[in-house]
Amino acid sequence: MPKKKILVADDDPAILDAIQIMLEDAGYDVVTSVNGETVYKMEKSFPDLLLLDIWMSGMDGRDICRYLKNQEVTCNIPIIMISANKDTDKMAKDAGANDFLAKPFQMNDLLEKVAKYTKS
Repeated sequence: MPKKKILVADDDPAILDAIQIMLEDAGYDVVTSVNGETVYKMEKSFPDLLLLDIWMSGMDGRDICRYLKNQEVTCNIPIIMISANKDTDKMAKDAGANDFLAKPFQMNDLLEKVAKYTKS
């Protein structure tokens, strides 16, 4: 069975590294990006799940989420938004995300949400 591919987009390289290690240890294929525009412009080899920071340099994660949810080829990719903002849940819902995680989050919470959205 092929590994589920997860794209993690956050402009903090330390957070990307930590999430990548956790998810790879759990058996996922992880791709990371510090650039929101890369996520916005993805055209093929789509992930099974997108972990998307709300505040990214250059582009707002909410705009990226809305855009992806409005494109036929990407509208079914589950998106979990992550942010240290206290209104993360409201922001994520308003942008059309499937779920959210408030930073700092527990590893188990991350893994549970990822597993929930990557089940075949």
